Amino acid sequence: MKAVIDRWEGEYAVLDIQGKIANIKKDQIPPDAREGDVLVKKHGQWMVDRKSSEKIKQETDHLADELWED
Repeated sequence: MKAVIDRWEGEYAVLDIQGKIANIKKDQIPPDAREGDVLVKKHGQWMVDRKSSEKIKQETDHLADELWED
């Protein structure tokens, strides 16, 4: 299962899991996870998918650059 961290709200991470929102307690999320990171759930634990997270970040940065081009 894959999810993206949308935001943090108090003791919860708000995840977008295939278009559905889920609130997961922060203690179930890796401590180094950040907003926008892609998470995968393996063997009952959430882990950051660094490769997918970096790909999304690059795509987002590229779109932002295009938006602000003259």
